[in-house]
Amino acid sequence: MYDLLVVGAGPYGLSIASHAAAAGLNLRVVGRPMASWRDHMPRGMFLKSEPWASNLSDPQGKWRLDVYCAEQGMTARHGEPIPVETFASYGLWFARHAVPPVDERMVRALRFCPGGFEALLDDGEALRARTVALAIGVLPFTEVPSTLKTLTPIHVSHSSDHSDLERFRGRDVTVIGGGQAALETAAILAEQGTRARVLARAPHLNWNDVPSPRERSPWQSVRSPLSGLGCGWRNWLYSERPAWFRLLPEARRAHIAETALGPAGAWWVRERFEPVVEVRLGQRITSAYESGGRVRLETVGRSGEPTSLETDHVIAATGFRATCGRLGLLAENVRGGLEAVSDGSPAVGRDFESSVPGLFFAGLTTASGFGPAMRFVHGATFTAGTLVRGVRRRLRSGDSGSRIPAPGGGVRLAGTGVVIRS
Repeated sequence: MYDLLVVGAGPYGLSIASHAAAAGLNLRVVGRPMASWRDHMPRGMFLKSEPWASNLSDPQGKWRLDVYCAEQGMTARHGEPIPVETFASYGLWFARHAVPPVDERMVRALRFCPGGFEALLDDGEALRARTVALAIGVLPFTEVPSTLKTLTPIHVSHSSDHSDLERFRGRDVTVIGGGQAALETAAILAEQGTRARVLARAPHLNWNDVPSPRERSPWQSVRSPLSGLGCGWRNWLYSERPAWFRLLPEARRAHIAETALGPAGAWWVRERFEPVVEVRLGQRITSAYESGGRVRLETVGRSGEPTSLETDHVIAATGFRATCGRLGLLAENVRGGLEAVSDGSPAVGRDFESSVPGLFFAGLTTASGFGPAMRFVHGATFTAGTLVRGVRRRLRSGDSGSRIPAPGGGVRLAGTGVVIRS
């Protein structure tokens, strides 16, 4: 039985694994390394975050993005966006150097077993571990507007469904949303010869400014400090002090996690986007249906006047919502033991442990607990060190997650009369 099973091999999973290995834990990492970045982002996309704020985390800070780029004869400079393909390759390089060999099979189900958890893999093999870190990224949590769910996959998809947009060349595509994914997807579509438009509920699009120089005067640093999430004291708090963020009242944390650093396009997308993409703002979709092999969208403007349009395909770049109900790989009795916060995401303690002892979360699922940084690669550094300390604390407490074998094949929560059947 392993001390720790890390489920997921993206930036958070690999960072956690690096810290766990350095701590001497007997661990196993499962999942396809950097799968979201390799399989679910079209060629031509770039990282929105600065290179120095996009490092995966190892305890010595040795395997940084700039080190990888230098080895490859590339640069990783402030203010110069990094291609997604380069970042994905960096993650694979990090995995080779900083992490034990990754098992690329996928976990299909996670359930209780005496002494911990049992993970059923896609080939039928089972792995057992005393603790588990779920670093499963964003793909299980895709959010598509209810008005689009009546359409078939031929006519609607989520922005994360695409590693290649070539199949839309010469067609008409409507992208829903006003954030980076929507604007960059539309720009790439238009550049390849697709008639692309963006449809958004907001009355205007937001664009990030060209980043301030990283070298700043003492006065500038005091007035508006630079952080991994941008300039200003609020961004500094979110970026550099997630533990302080967790001290805020739950309702306040959930509100900030939902609204801070809201939809906006990177400065370098704007010049590619504005000349070539049609934009319809202040529009809410009231219905969508297939007609004559195309999609008809009925919309209403902010003044209440109805409009409509026809398109070949709709891409919903409408983000992700990490709720307990979407954790389908968890067995029902495991998922049922999760406490949730007001936005439906799992409640986690100071070291990312959930209400199910021994089960830890990382990444987007913890944004309401530790702040907006958990939506970005930058949050992996705080998460990895803190979570591994929590795992070690849990292992020292004995009986991995305070579970002991119970008669009849279940497990009894220590100190209670509760028996959970496997």
